[in-house]
Amino acid sequence: MKQQQRRRPRQVGDVMRTELARLLREELRDPEIGFATITEVVPSADLKNARVYVSVLGGADQFQRSVAALNRAASHLRGLVGRNCGLRFAPELRFLEDHSLERGARIEEILRGIPEGGDGEEKG
Repeated sequence: MKQQQRRRPRQVGDVMRTELARLLREELRDPEIGFATITEVVPSADLKNARVYVSVLGGADQFQRSVAALNRAASHLRGLVGRNCGLRFAPELRFLEDHSLERGARIEEILRGIPEGGDGEEKG
């Protein structure tokens, strides 16, 4: 039973992430949102709340504008997600910035700058 209790929020989060991504792509027309991508949805254990992590193409100011616009649309999105995902009670949505893609790109850039061999000595 405990395994099911842990699995359910993860399954609901995956379904919500897919539906929110579709809604952003096909239904929301707010230009303030920009190029936002839903990276993860983490529902609480009781499924009453969900943290929605968003990655945005652009600088810090675009990130803030996009997340603010999504939070303004949260109640509308909540209703759509609840209906479209067949949830009895749709969780309250809270959109948060996810900078993991930027960090990953920066790490990759740093790693590309490391010379082959890695020890700094020439072979020969």
